[in-house]
Amino acid sequence: MGFVTDHPVVLAVVSAIAMWIMGRLGIALSRWQRPGEAEVRETFNVVQGATLTLLGLIIGFSFSMAISRYDQRKNYEEAEANAIGTEYVRLDFLQPADAGKARALLSEYLRLRIRYYGPLGPEQLRQLDVQKNAAQAALWSIVTPPAQQQPNPVMALVVSGMNDVLNSEGYTQAAWWNRIPTAAWILMFAIALACNLMLGIGARGSSREPVLLLVLPVIIGISFMLIADIDSPRGGLIRVVPQNLTALANSLGPH
Repeated sequence: MGFVTDHPVVLAVVSAIAMWIMGRLGIALSRWQRPGEAEVRETFNVVQGATLTLLGLIIGFSFSMAISRYDQRKNYEEAEANAIGTEYVRLDFLQPADAGKARALLSEYLRLRIRYYGPLGPEQLRQLDVQKNAAQAALWSIVTPPAQQQPNPVMALVVSGMNDVLNSEGYTQAAWWNRIPTAAWILMFAIALACNLMLGIGARGSSREPVLLLVLPVIIGISFMLIADIDSPRGGLIRVVPQNLTALANSLGPH
């Protein structure tokens, strides 16, 4: 399911085709039924309306979940830029040699964090993760010796700021892993299939039968595509742009 949700267009096409097939299956099943009485038809319409309403609610809740996760990723990008910028200033409390080395490493670390938001494949992500871990270890190794030699409130600010830099990266990574659960996608897909099956059963004999069986799958497929696009950090077109990190890098200038 992860591959499909990371490719929203594929999800939309697969969903629309599967739901259209279920609609045709509903028409085929309805041909084996005897003409229903008015009360049966009325009950069927109530059940069909309730099922469609449930599907709409689940799609709406899933869209809200995707939006909240997207906003969370944006907020953590801003928080990470603030943490790096604050620590860059606090490095003035170190000795000039240590401060210059730490600033160069922090600028390189900032460049790695900006790259993280770009279009990267699995192998590129693994390489970037190795470089990020090495940069974090190097940054921490610079601030800890002076703090051990001079354990005072000023050095505590430097260490605390570096700790915020490292923690903010972890929060960002956790936000990127926080996706709509697979069970929610399966539930939406199952209810959507049931809705189109009932639509096919109810649409038999209508002069607009082909149109009725096509509209709902297309609309639901587009809805699924939009939810998956917003929910996927790297798939689709809607992505978090590291504008705060980029602005910080531009303000620091080349190092």
